Amino acid sequence: MAKSSRLSKRKEREVFGDPERGRVMSLRFAIALLLILGGIAWILYYYFGIRPTDGFGSIGENGKVRQPGGPSFIADLEGKNYLIGFLAFFLGLMISAHPSTPLGRGRGVVVAMLACFLVGLLWICVFYIFLTGNDPKDIPVLNDLGQKNLFVGIGFMAVGFAFATRWE
Repeated sequence: MAKSSRLSKRKEREVFGDPERGRVMSLRFAIALLLILGGIAWILYYYFGIRPTDGFGSIGENGKVRQPGGPSFIADLEGKNYLIGFLAFFLGLMISAHPSTPLGRGRGVVVAMLACFLVGLLWICVFYIFLTGNDPKDIPVLNDLGQKNLFVGIGFMAVGFAFATRWE
């Protein structure tokens, strides 16, 4: 009976939260999601929409090789677009490691930590297995990064360690 009275007195602003676990949506979590999705969108927009291609997706509808398009300032950044996208993505993950977000407390910490470690390991393994010595045009995004794929894999593992510091 005490639990039901406690839940019935919950304030209107706590509708999206559980008093035991905390709020699901917070400003910090919204910013983290925006950075994560923005980083992914930046990378995909550059890879598929702007960069000049000579491999995957290079032939347009009319059968001609596709030229770079989009805003010129993004095209001028060339490979730095990957840096911008991955930094935004990793920053969003680091912000989501705070205890005020669902990934920063309880099981979310363990799930995010293990996911980051595994994705980092898989990223490096896929790079070494499929792109060293093979045709580098096989896997989108990884083919443009070359040896910088190691930094991306290590970046995922570094974010995993940020989650590990929150694990209780």
